[in-house]
Amino acid sequence: MSVSYLDFEKPIADLESKISELETLSSRKDGPSISDELTKLKAKSQKLLKDTYSDLTAWQKTQVARHPDRPHFSDFIENMFEDFEELAGDRVYGNDEAVIGGLARFKGQPVVIMGHEKGRTIEKRLKHNFGMAHPEGYRKAVRLMDLAEKFDLPVLSFPDTQGAYPGKGGEERGQAEAIARGTQRGLSLGVPFVTLIIGEGMSGGAIGIAAANKVLMMEHAIYSVISPEGCASILYRDAAKAKEAADAMKITAPDLLRTKVIDAIVKEPVGGAHRDPKRAMAAAAKALDGALKELSGMTPAELRRQRRERFYAIGREGI
Repeated sequence: MSVSYLDFEKPIADLESKISELETLSSRKDGPSISDELTKLKAKSQKLLKDTYSDLTAWQKTQVARHPDRPHFSDFIENMFEDFEELAGDRVYGNDEAVIGGLARFKGQPVVIMGHEKGRTIEKRLKHNFGMAHPEGYRKAVRLMDLAEKFDLPVLSFPDTQGAYPGKGGEERGQAEAIARGTQRGLSLGVPFVTLIIGEGMSGGAIGIAAANKVLMMEHAIYSVISPEGCASILYRDAAKAKEAADAMKITAPDLLRTKVIDAIVKEPVGGAHRDPKRAMAAAAKALDGALKELSGMTPAELRRQRRERFYAIGREGI
């Protein structure tokens, strides 16, 4: 599999490039026997990869969360769910492609799913507005949550956005109000609601579909009220200080678990989800299934109370 390397992965890239050259050389009929050297180099490469990813800084995790090959919500739909039926539009203005949602089956159970889709190619990124939702995207999410409650279906959401669309059109159509209604509807749901942060969970753009009973987070995802660049621009008056801002903001999964912003971390394959997407999504499916089982059997009143208490507990310990 071809891998796009991040800046901090240069030593890994150099080593894996050397391995590739030696594999090509050894595959020739008249090539020298270098199997022992290859074995040693591969072991060294795996150790270097493991050591590097076991001690990532917040800024490095931000880069991993934004990796172009990281699985997107559309990949989760394809690999984790069956019988997906997309529902489009907010019945007010239009259909926002930055938020995808609909009905599906998860391990045989009917569910409502929704998430941000960034797109991978230039054409798809433009179609999905790079995962930055307009007000109609959050109104679509509210419509889906209403449907879930009407038919007593669990809700699964997958935030992955650098933030809600900040343009004039979004403001004119009530961006803040739409995000607030999405958040409020999540808090008032009478059915199980589980969120998994799969990449970037930035600002109200993420929380608009993440006010859940259980909030899970992929190991190398990030979750915060603002992007590191945005924070640096405001606090340091210099977007170039995003690295320092990322460290100060406590945006990584371990930091957020300590402050009870999230409930659990989903381990990723060594080297990040982009190196083995199917394995990463399998781990995510197992975690989501476990979270749903914990919530099964709870009454609507109990679900609302648990959700309320969960959010009230944020930051009480471990700061």
